[in-house]
Amino acid sequence: MQLPRFEYIRPKNLAEGLAALAEHGDKAVIMSGGSDLLLNMKYRLTTPDVLVSLSDIAELQTVEELTDGSLRIGAGCTLTALAGNAMLGGRYPALHDAIYSVGSRHVRNVGTLGGNLCLDTRCWYTNQSEQWRCSREGCLKTDSDICHAIKSADRCHAINSSDTAPVLIALDAEVILAGPDGERQLPLLDFYRDDGVEHTVRRPDEVLVAVIIPPVSGHAVFAKLAQRVGLDFAAGSFAAFAAGDGAKPDAIRLVIGSVAAMPKVLAESERLLTESGLTDDAIENAALAARQSLGELTSLFTPAGYKRRLIKTLVRDALLELREQMDTGLANTS
Repeated sequence: MQLPRFEYIRPKNLAEGLAALAEHGDKAVIMSGGSDLLLNMKYRLTTPDVLVSLSDIAELQTVEELTDGSLRIGAGCTLTALAGNAMLGGRYPALHDAIYSVGSRHVRNVGTLGGNLCLDTRCWYTNQSEQWRCSREGCLKTDSDICHAIKSADRCHAINSSDTAPVLIALDAEVILAGPDGERQLPLLDFYRDDGVEHTVRRPDEVLVAVIIPPVSGHAVFAKLAQRVGLDFAAGSFAAFAAGDGAKPDAIRLVIGSVAAMPKVLAESERLLTESGLTDDAIENAALAARQSLGELTSLFTPAGYKRRLIKTLVRDALLELREQMDTGLANTS
C-alpha cells in the first residue's frame, strides 16, 4: 500500500505550526510520530492534502515540575523518553506502566504522549484496506449514515484505544490546548466525546501542547490485555486510583479503556468501594458492576461476551493489586 500524495510542513516552533493549521484549514492534519496516522492514510481512511509535523518543536518536548507541585508533560515527548524519565516513573509508576505498554519499542521511539491521547478511534468494519471496505456499504466513519457495529445506533461506536488516557484520567490530569485565540485548559475526561467520529473536543486549528498531572497522594495501578504484546491494541485496559487506606478509602477513581468511543468512568464500582472499602466482597461486586456497565457491545475486535469477562477479570485483579499496595504502602503516586 502506498501513501497518497501530500504536502509536508515541518514547523520549528508552535507559532509556526498554528499558523500552518490556520492557513490550510480542514485540508491539514497534525502528525506527531505518525505510527497510526500513516497507516490510516495508506488505508485511505484519511487523505489530507497537508501534514503538519510537530516533531521539531522543542517546547512540546519538556517535562517540568510546576510551583504547585504539578507535573507538566509536553505532548510532543516520545513515549520512550517518558518511559525513561525518572521523575515521572518515581511519582506515577502506573502511568509509567501504561506508557511502557504502548506498542513495541519501535512504536514508542516515534510515538508521543499527545499522539497516544489523540489516537483515532478504531472499528473492525472500518480499519481495513480500501479494497476490503469497498466490498460493503460505508458507515458513519466513512461515507454513509449507519453503524455496522450497532445497527440501531445514531452515532459511531468505534473504539478509543489509548493506553495512557485511562490512567491519566484516574490521576485527574488536565490537558492544555493551544489555538489562534490562545490556550485553554480542561480535564482530560472532558477532552473526549462519546462519538467515534468526533471523539475529542480539539478543534482542527488547535494543538494539544501539554498534560498537567496534579500532586496527588495515593496509589494507582494499570492493567491491560492484548492478544500479541507489542503488536495489537488492547482488548481491554483498566486504571484505578485510591487515596487513604483500603478499609475506608478517601477517594476512588476507576477508568476502563478500549471498550467504547471514549474512556469510561466506572461510577457504580467507585460507589461500592467508597462505601465498603476494598474488601473481597466489595471488589467482586465492583468487578461485576464494571461488567454490567459496558452497555451494548459488538464487533470490538473480540466477541462481546469475551470482552465482558475480560473487563470483570481485569478490574478484579487490578483492585486486588491496588489493595495490596495500600496495605504495604508501596508504589505511592506522590
